[in-house]
Amino acid sequence: MRTEEEVKRKIEEIIDEYIQPSVEMHGGRVSLHEFNDGIATIFMSGACSGCAMSSLTLHAGIENMLKYYIPEVIAVKGIEDENSTVNPYYQ
Repeated sequence: MRTEEEVKRKIEEIIDEYIQPSVEMHGGRVSLHEFNDGIATIFMSGACSGCAMSSLTLHAGIENMLKYYIPEVIAVKGIEDENSTVNPYYQ
């Protein structure tokens, strides 16, 4: 079994390598906020903050990928950047 620090590093690797490049194409940014008791809390900023599709991205994309590669992850929840000034909708 991996330590919590090892799991955090693996989550950050998956985000950096697979997830961030996709959300970045739409002006978004995601990062690991914390990992406790199997729950990864993802900080969503830029265009991800306030976007109607962010919930789908979080659960169908990020959560499924993290659970697949990291068995210690049992759920994912998101928190949005309340200070974001990015309009999450195309103009």
